[in-house]
Amino acid sequence: MLTNLAGNDSIVAFQDTGRAMAHHFREPERRQPLLLPADMMDWLPESDIVHLIVDAVAMMDLSAFEAGYKLGRAGQAPFAPRLLLALLIYAYSHGVRSSRAIERLCGRDAGYRFIVGDAVPDHTVIARFRQRHVAHMREVFMAVLRLCREAGLIRLGLVALDGTKLRANAALDANRTASSVDEQVAKMLAEAEATDAQEDRQFGARRGDELPAALARRGDRLARLRECQDKLQRRAADAASRQQETIEARAAVEKASGKRKRGRKPKPAVPAADPDTLANVTDPDSGIMKTRHGWLQGYNAQIVVTVGQIILAADVTTQANDVRQLTPMLDQARDNVAEVVSKDAVLGVAVADAGYWSGANAATETDGCELIIATQKDHKQRAAMRDAPSPRGRKPKNMTARERMERKLRTRRGRTRYRQRGASVEPVFGQMKDRQGARQFSMRGLERCRGEWLLDASVHNLRKLHRDSVRRSEKARAQAAKGIRRAA
Repeated sequence: MLTNLAGNDSIVAFQDTGRAMAHHFREPERRQPLLLPADMMDWLPESDIVHLIVDAVAMMDLSAFEAGYKLGRAGQAPFAPRLLLALLIYAYSHGVRSSRAIERLCGRDAGYRFIVGDAVPDHTVIARFRQRHVAHMREVFMAVLRLCREAGLIRLGLVALDGTKLRANAALDANRTASSVDEQVAKMLAEAEATDAQEDRQFGARRGDELPAALARRGDRLARLRECQDKLQRRAADAASRQQETIEARAAVEKASGKRKRGRKPKPAVPAADPDTLANVTDPDSGIMKTRHGWLQGYNAQIVVTVGQIILAADVTTQANDVRQLTPMLDQARDNVAEVVSKDAVLGVAVADAGYWSGANAATETDGCELIIATQKDHKQRAAMRDAPSPRGRKPKNMTARERMERKLRTRRGRTRYRQRGASVEPVFGQMKDRQGARQFSMRGLERCRGEWLLDASVHNLRKLHRDSVRRSEKARAQAAKGIRRAA
């Protein structure tokens, strides 16, 4: 089946799989669907992406998704994970992310009906499935990456790395200072103690009624506030640890030289959180990010792509700066390539903008991955490469890391490689945001947002695979028609 994805008959293979969709998505012991009408294939063209999605999900190993289901027990039979995963992928490929909107479309849209048949899942089922299986989205991403490999779409030699800021499912004005969070926690705990005391006087040893909805929501808010407290305390502890390392390093240098080091002496490390430090009470993991359009509450989403715009690695971080993401993202891309392509495969050249520049990052260059990193903002870097002459002669030995990188960028090879960065990674963000609606996360928390971003990356790669399959099919039909004309 994998070979069909790379051949000219891929669309036919997707169509045949679509006819047998009910057998792929619904096991006998689970909810039995009604038979789909025989002419359903006439509702959708052969080149529709739903055929590819159905075929791709049918070939995935979803044992991790199915492990949590208990069949043969009391209650309604569950929907098959393959059905819900295909439904999510198809919805994301069209920019539909709301579970209620997906439920509505399952009853009126031919593409959605093609996947679910007459058994329409409730929006709560869709939302819970998405939340429950975020940790397994990397397996989906790797499965799609293997399909791209079989289709010949993964071409190494040059990869591009970049990040973009995405909105969290939280408002910017939901940030509170550390002192305000402490006051709210203390106030809510006092209210809880007063409520407990009142109930003890009212009910004694007997059990009272169930917790009112208002108090339940208050308990959820208290949990989020405590998450904010923990985050602020961890951040303060990390800052204090780094400050203590700086103090100890300065003391070691002064002891070795026997002289006091020039400059201002570092302040002592304080492990307590600054009362003015901000944290978001709706999504404590998210942070305040600066973009060209202003400030937003969100995350920093990272990708590594090939020249053919296939995503090799995807991740989400809470750090607004990109400089610490170079090594982790390239390591992830190497691991994914070794698992999907070959253990001996190398990335070749990695190109990044000035957000990833540092002397420490430049020192991580290896034989299998050469680094070309801009040393200034993109428009300034392009102007410098356009106006500055190409270097001649031998490379001076006393050059700094920054001077060596700037010299490499001025060479003809460096100019060509850096120009490929913008044409490789920036259109991917545009396609994911405009076509897939990946401008804001639907879930809260770093791990859930990371899983959703991997799902978005999987959908993007599937769309590239679908486009390549359609192009090959059209080319094959054109060649066949040309051969018929010549024979005639």
